[in-house]
Amino acid sequence: MASYRRFKPRIVRPIEDPRPAPLSSAVVDAVLRFHDVTVDQGGECTLLRLSDRRRHEPEVEAALGAQADRAARVAILWNERESEIIRVLEAA
Repeated sequence: MASYRRFKPRIVRPIEDPRPAPLSSAVVDAVLRFHDVTVDQGGECTLLRLSDRRRHEPEVEAALGAQADRAARVAILWNERESEIIRVLEAA
């Protein structure tokens, strides 16, 4: 009858998700607006990035806030002809 009382309840710990949080639209918007590094990829595609100098300017820091470090790892593959984002890349 009372056999269930001799066992301690097991502590269940949440599983940590190893994936990083999704990139916010504010970071993508800031890279599009303030980029100063452009690398031609051919086929009317350009890679857009923020340099370290540009990232530390007051207007860029105000736009990025706490995500300024993450923005340093972001690059956007941009289609010049269609004026649209092809892919957002983030370094590990």
